[in-house]
Formats: sequence, C-alpha cells, structure tokens
Amino acid sequence: MESIHEDPNFVSLREYYCYKLQIRKNDESWLLHFARLLQQYIVDQYVKLETQRLDFYRLQQEEIRREFLKGIIDALGSGESQACNVGQRIILPPSFIGGPRNMRHKYMDAMTLVQKYGKPDIFLTMTCNPNWPEIKEHFIDKKEAQNRLDLLARVFQAKLEQLKDKLLKKCIFGEVAAYTYVIEYQKHGLPHAHFLLILKSKFKMYTPEEYDKIVCAEIPNKEKNEHLYNLVIKHMLHGPCGSLDPTSVCMRKNGTCKNNFPKNFCEETIQTINAYPEYRRRDDGVQIKIKSALLDNRWVVPYNP
Repeated sequence: MESIHEDPNFVSLREYYCYKLQIRKNDESWLLHFARLLQQYIVDQYVKLETQRLDFYRLQQEEIRREFLKGIIDALGSGESQACNVGQRIILPPSFIGGPRNMRHKYMDAMTLVQKYGKPDIFLTMTCNPNWPEIKEHFIDKKEAQNRLDLLARVFQAKLEQLKDKLLKKCIFGEVAAYTYVIEYQKHGLPHAHFLLILKSKFKMYTPEEYDKIVCAEIPNKEKNEHLYNLVIKHMLHGPCGSLDPTSVCMRKNGTCKNNFPKNFCEETIQTINAYPEYRRRDDGVQIKIKSALLDNRWVVPYNP
C-alpha cells in the first residue's frame, strides 16, 4: 500500500489513528481514559484499517495472479453446488499478515529452521504484567489497566525488544543458532510471547546440571533471595486445581488438569526422549498457602531464576 501513496504529505489510516492514540505530556487526550469506550473505538478503527487493506488486495488481483470462477453458469457446469464458492474468488497473498498463505509461509519458515539446525532447546514464555511501573505511572486509577490496551502493547513491545537483545546479542543462555517467536493475546487482553531457541552445539544442554542452571521448578529459599521468592509465589504457582479445587478453569471434563498439575516429585532433572524434561522437584517440605490450599514444589510452573 505504501507504493501507491508516494506523496510525503499522505497520511495513512494507521498513521492517523496511531497519532490519535499517542501519549503527550502537554496535550492530554481524554480519549485514552474513556475505559471500554476506548476499546470500542480502537476495534472500530481497526476494522476500518483492515477493510482498507482487503480492498487494496481486491483491486490488485490481476497482479496477484488470481484464480477465479467465471460465474454461476460455469460453476454449475463444473458441478459446483455450494453457493459460497460461486463468483469471484479473492486471493490473499503471503504479504497479508494473518492470511492463510502468510500463516503457512511462517510455518514453513519455522520448520525449515528445525530441519537445518535441529530441534529447539529452549521454549520460553514472556507475559505482560499490568503492574509494571512503566504502565502504572500513566494510570489515573488502578482499574484502568484492563482498558489501556494501547499502553500495555507499547510497553510489552519495548520489553520484548530488551529480551531479544539479552537472548540474541548478550547470549544469556548461550549463542543462538536460530529462533522464532509468536505474540498471542489472552482473553483479558494481555499479550504474551512464546520463543523457540535453537542453541549452537557447544551451548546445548546435555546433563541435569546444565538444565538446572537455566530452569527451576522449585519454591526458592526465602532467606537467600526474598525478591525471587515473592515473585514465584505470586506469579509461578499453578492452581490450586484437581481435588483441591474441581471448579478451576484448567480442569477437563474428566476431572484432570489440562496442564497436568500437580507434577510428581523428582529428586533430579531427567532428560526424556522427544518430550519435555522432568525438572527437579524435591520434596523439601516447603509449602505455600493459596486459597486455603497448601501448595508445594509439585505446583511450581518452571521458570528461569
């Protein structure tokens, strides 16, 4: 679309609405504090933007080398009886983000990395925290976080770039041969990113000790690291679910947790074949009370200390 409008004075829809949502110190926009009305506004304008993009590809079908059905008579002659397949078919090229060809192209790229460099060594998840100070300092009231999705996305993207710098340039887990990642959004609007990292051969993990340097699945010692202890019990404990809370959202119809919690106690990390390792979860007697239930190391979501 940029090739059509080479005039520097032209402002696209995306640029215009980014301008409207920008945070300015000397020009406060009350639109940003309209709670759910702001969400409705953003959704409506995004529909506008997406419609404009689709119209562009609809008008460029000759250049995209489209496939089409000539009409109802030709369709009936070929035995086509589904009305949804009759008429002109619009082909979305791989450049249309989120389209079927774009998604397949991304998938094939990821599988090519695995074919060339081997299976991923690290599966890493980064989740947006609405209590980050960079987010809270812009709020008028505490309940505003769920409605300021624009701010959540901006801060998350900035921290994501910092994480990529640590992973790929500073090599905190070792030198990376290849990587891929995807950003998803939870039902309540918070973004999170899933990374797959393929390490170079000399940095790969082969022993339980090497796994334990990167991944921990135990409640940390409060006296040695109180800050880490507080973070883990606040963010990295799953549940309670199962017999402790059968109504938990993670429960299947057969009465089991979809994330397979609680895990089994394990004295040392075990490397399995074609599956996730079984991380060390020692029965050290440490328990945390959450919602009237006592949780131990079996309920810890693996984290990087």
